[in-house]
Amino acid sequence: MSVLVSVVIPTYRRPQLLERCLRALVAQSFDPARYEIIIADDADDPLTKQQVLAWRERVHGPTEILYVPVWDRHGPAAARNAGWRLAVGRVIAFTADDTIPRRDWIARGLAAMRGGVAAAAGRVHAPLPAGRPADYEADGSQPGSGFVTASCFVRRDVLAAIGGFDERFTAASREDSDLFFTLLEAHGKVVAAPAAVVIDYVRPASWGASLKQQQKVLFEALLYKKHGELYRRLVRRPPRWDCYAIVLALVVAIAGAATGWRGVAAAAFASWAGGTAAFCARRLCGTSHTPAHIVEMVATSILIPPLAVFWRLVGAIRFGAFVA
Repeated sequence: MSVLVSVVIPTYRRPQLLERCLRALVAQSFDPARYEIIIADDADDPLTKQQVLAWRERVHGPTEILYVPVWDRHGPAAARNAGWRLAVGRVIAFTADDTIPRRDWIARGLAAMRGGVAAAAGRVHAPLPAGRPADYEADGSQPGSGFVTASCFVRRDVLAAIGGFDERFTAASREDSDLFFTLLEAHGKVVAAPAAVVIDYVRPASWGASLKQQQKVLFEALLYKKHGELYRRLVRRPPRWDCYAIVLALVVAIAGAATGWRGVAAAAFASWAGGTAAFCARRLCGTSHTPAHIVEMVATSILIPPLAVFWRLVGAIRFGAFVA
């Protein structure tokens, strides 16, 4: 029997997570002769290659496990392109190296790919640890777009027709929404497959991880430029007016102090402090109140507004579109 489904997993030097994902994939209830697993290594790492080849030897079954290094362009979009272009299955199933697909994930996803369907959106379940989560954990557990590349199924011929993923999305940010919008614009039928579930446990993050996340906002501009109408209709993300107001108050305070306008500087500084305090309080609402987490929220709440505005401006300049 020929391979029907090719599972593509991009990875970047996360051997323990990849090990866990592979263990779940080789134990799928789907016919092992009808699917293959392709690891697209964005690091071109010898240790990852050795890990994948070891799995290939260990399985000793009909399920092929393939390794493909990613050269030239990098990022999850480029890695997924390298994977699906090597694939032979008529359906490409995408997940991530930090997920644990449920045993019936492939079977449930494939069941939705009928009647001329171009793609099916599976589901990602991100359980939180017990107790109050950290801000980063709470944010990571929020459901994102209804179509995410951690759990989705796309016909290979459709991917080929639209050119696959846009490799300008060099970070794990909005490349899945871009694929979804491109499918819709090509009049492809996209359905939900809520029974096709992967588990994505929210992992503890390093201190200040929310600061690094701000860089990803520049890809909002690229998504908006490519799909303005769909972005306005389907992306329900409120503008960050609070960040703009906080940054404006800070600029006025600094300018007032530099030019001797002490009253203006004092009023603007008070506005900045109040806006920053309110922003920090919103982030602490429902999250951990340990001393270490409170200190982190105070420090990062001071830095996030200027970083968010900066990366929005970078996105506007780089991609020629501005998203508030």
